[in-house]
Amino acid sequence: MLECKNINEVRENIDNLDRQIVKLISERSKFVEQAAKFKTDTDDVKAPERVEAVIQKVKAIAEKNDVNPQIIEQVYRTMITCFINEELIHHSKINNKQ
Repeated sequence: MLECKNINEVRENIDNLDRQIVKLISERSKFVEQAAKFKTDTDDVKAPERVEAVIQKVKAIAEKNDVNPQIIEQVYRTMITCFINEELIHHSKINNKQ
């Protein structure tokens, strides 16, 4: 990891990471939108067992990458909730067309 010499370097690096994170979230959102067409009902969209599996997976990844697993869990739970809400909208649109 790069050792920054001042706060401006820290902020520049964080800004660069934020651009990458947003790009990856955008890519993830496109897969979430696609998932809606493969699910039969809103329970499939909500998929609580899948949510918990994802949470356990990312917490394990967090531990391997020396980041607090509780932070990752909170971030992912928030992100997943938002994506479920988006997926429910897409799922509803798909089902109303049929």
